[in-house]
Amino acid sequence: MNRTARLMTCVVALFCASVLHAQMPLAPKTVAVLVVITAKPGVERAQVSSMVSDEVRATLRLYLDGKIREWFARSDGNGVIFIMDAKNVAEAQALVESLPLARAHLVDHQYTELSPLTPLARLLDPPTAK
Repeated sequence: MNRTARLMTCVVALFCASVLHAQMPLAPKTVAVLVVITAKPGVERAQVSSMVSDEVRATLRLYLDGKIREWFARSDGNGVIFIMDAKNVAEAQALVESLPLARAHLVDHQYTELSPLTPLARLLDPPTAK
């Protein structure tokens, strides 16, 4: 390929990339954080059980303050799941780490930011027929 053809190929590729980038949706806004809490390996059930009443009271406070939207027990009995009203993982982490079991380093946490299902927006403005 001669030099002019290579240059034209680069120009076309850059143009296509800029058009595709302009059409890409913005990063979705985080509207909640999913938190999975499980006992750390090696932690005995008795250690957790001795703190359950304090943990439940503290969790209930977060719920009544609107910080926990929903909370569930895992069906396998190995922990709980919170859907937290938080803007990001750091905010949810600060709240969860204030709970008694977390302060005692007895539980592990997994955090996942949640956002609206943005591709559904395409259903609101379907493409026009050509």
